[in-house]
Amino acid sequence: MQVRPAYDVHIRTDSARIHRALADALPRPFWLEDPGRPAAEAPLTADIEADLLVIGGGYCGLWTALLAKQATPGRDVALIEGEKAGWAASGRNGGFVDASLTHGPENGRRHFADDLAALAGLSAENFAGFAQTLQEHDIDAEFAAEGFLAVATEPHQVADLRARAGENAEFLEDNALAAMVRSPLLRAGLFSREGHALVHPAKLAWGLKRACLRLGVRIFEHTAATAVRDDGGAVRVETPHGAIRARRVALATNGFPSLLRRNRRLTLPVYDYALMTEPLTPAQLEDIGWTGRFGISDAGRQFHYYRKSADNRILWGGYDAVYHRGGAIRPEYDQRPETFARLADHFLRTFPQLEGVRFTHAWGGMIDMSTRLNAFHGTAMDGKLAYSSGFTGLGVAATRFAAAVMIDLLAGADTPRTRLRMVRSRPRPIPPAPLRYPAVQLVRGAIARADRNGGRDGLILKAANAFGYSFDS
Repeated sequence: MQVRPAYDVHIRTDSARIHRALADALPRPFWLEDPGRPAAEAPLTADIEADLLVIGGGYCGLWTALLAKQATPGRDVALIEGEKAGWAASGRNGGFVDASLTHGPENGRRHFADDLAALAGLSAENFAGFAQTLQEHDIDAEFAAEGFLAVATEPHQVADLRARAGENAEFLEDNALAAMVRSPLLRAGLFSREGHALVHPAKLAWGLKRACLRLGVRIFEHTAATAVRDDGGAVRVETPHGAIRARRVALATNGFPSLLRRNRRLTLPVYDYALMTEPLTPAQLEDIGWTGRFGISDAGRQFHYYRKSADNRILWGGYDAVYHRGGAIRPEYDQRPETFARLADHFLRTFPQLEGVRFTHAWGGMIDMSTRLNAFHGTAMDGKLAYSSGFTGLGVAATRFAAAVMIDLLAGADTPRTRLRMVRSRPRPIPPAPLRYPAVQLVRGAIARADRNGGRDGLILKAANAFGYSFDS
């Protein structure tokens, strides 16, 4: 008998149940509504100078400003942000803190086989430094390091998880899995104890901002950089109401169109979507057996990620990864009813015990994807400008590492970080328009077929991998 896929497109929860579950969902990120959000800093209104200018007020930019100021307290550090710090991907993501710098071990082996030992040490060091920084600066980001559970929803994924079991990763089936979470769709799990944590993503961004301000970083919000140019011994950055002349510049705009034209084909703006439930009661949590504070993700290429908030809501996201024609980034793309319906359907199939639970928030937003699935780094303007981008959904911890890389590069320092291949090389460029949109849709179809075909790559994915392109949902 053929086994139907867990999320078979031909089976769907009753549409009335989906409608009821989504009826009251607010069209905005849950995290950004926290009452602890700080007031915006004033925009730049005059020309200034700085030793270091950071462009971008997400995690990458905030970590760069903080680490640079910590390392050299006398350095004049300024940061500009086009909106408010943490408003984009940094404030609305799932809050999964993953030590991996390579988007997982398989992707690391594919692209950085010679550096794996060095990357393992650096990733552990960065993860520990992440936690230590939160403690040192009293950043209440609801940090919880209780592990991570990867779950199999298809038969072929069970063997894959079993093969990955080891000293710090326990393979779970039957009662052992049910002791952690119960769902009729889950066949097995792999629980990893180290290198994983959860945070409140917006509180993390706001806490980093406050720490920067306390150390003396000058932050200008609602100040977009419109151009950068070499200005002899410095870099000149234009904004609508003033220019900054900085000895060094760190560019941390990630998925937004790069101010460096040569980098614009190295990232793809992809939209990711999520739902947040109302708070669950203790009885409801007992019904699904999920009483721990660990995150979960299923093991397909088109995967869901889910975790609990501090007040016992469930965030349920992922699966769809949507590229809009032309690579446009627009506020209206943050809402996609067909994806929200699909997510609600999959949630209700995964946890049928939660009949009647409603979603309070439904949102989406752009993340930056690179063809290696992990960040790339480099310099321009004779080493006066450094950049990091392409985190592909795993930037909560990796942005701290990227900040350290940019600081090293701007100093011209030879360090274990700057010797890595991921720093010394660039990912494959994304096909230009008009080929880009059909190419992305072709690969998305190939990924969906691979998930339905026991995880086996077809000719399209095999050819892409052979040419150095990696893909995920």
